[in-house]
Amino acid sequence: MKLNLPMLLKSISQRKLIKLKKLKPKKKQEIEIIQEPKNFSSKPDDSISLNAETALNLFEDLNYNLKNVRAGQKVKPIYLTKLPKDIGKLGDVRKKRELFIKIVLPLILYENEKIIEDRKKLFKILGKSFNSPGERVWLKRRFKEYKIGDKDLGELKTRMDTIPASIAIAQAANESGWGTSRFALEGNALFGQWTWSKKGISPSNQDTDKNHKILQFQILKASVRAYKNNLNTHDAYKEFRETRAKLRQSDKKITGLDLVKYLQNYSEIGDRYTKILEKIITLNSLTDFDNANLLSTRMKVEIAL
Repeated sequence: MKLNLPMLLKSISQRKLIKLKKLKPKKKQEIEIIQEPKNFSSKPDDSISLNAETALNLFEDLNYNLKNVRAGQKVKPIYLTKLPKDIGKLGDVRKKRELFIKIVLPLILYENEKIIEDRKKLFKILGKSFNSPGERVWLKRRFKEYKIGDKDLGELKTRMDTIPASIAIAQAANESGWGTSRFALEGNALFGQWTWSKKGISPSNQDTDKNHKILQFQILKASVRAYKNNLNTHDAYKEFRETRAKLRQSDKKITGLDLVKYLQNYSEIGDRYTKILEKIITLNSLTDFDNANLLSTRMKVEIAL
């Protein structure tokens, strides 16, 4: 893909979006939308708020179309750091859901792509009779990342794997109300993860016997990363990981519908929760995105709005 940066900037400028900057070229061509955070200690420079219509127009300018993605087109690496505050005001439910998917899909694929690269490196290391000091350090870091204390390489292979995009989208949609919840808008919390620390948002009308908060993040990428780490390390999702590993070993296609039944521990409502996710996946044809990949290009362009 070749971005016409001047035309893109002109298009955005016409919608009264200002303070754009181009960063130095890197491996990939990416659009990163950095919006003004609220109630966070660190604040990105050159930032303003991005509304839903502007996001839709930006995606249209970049020819980022879910119909094309479903047909096999690679996903444009466009990363929004926050959800549009007015996403819930979009009158068209279909338009709102499509915008939400367009926002979260690249973030999910970004994390999956990093896992795929790590898996390649892991198997390359395992195929050697001798590992370099750098490779041993890398393994040590991965054991720590995936919370494996006994250096079990088999367990590392099981945990270091991708999350089907359909599951991640369905859970984000369910937990955040398709991006409209207070937790998602105020704290970039797409997946409703609990915390008992001070860095969280207290639920309204919380039961007196519960004192948890919803974990908040500075950017959406961090929320997706924490979600990925949760499914790949927590004991509650061991069966999820083991089933995924069996499918992988059998060289079978891994879809969200294959694994969603093993996420009953994610919610207090158990099996009913997995049925809700199955319905979201089916009604919105989210399985179409399980084979989606990010577009790979030579240049990285980040635009801070």
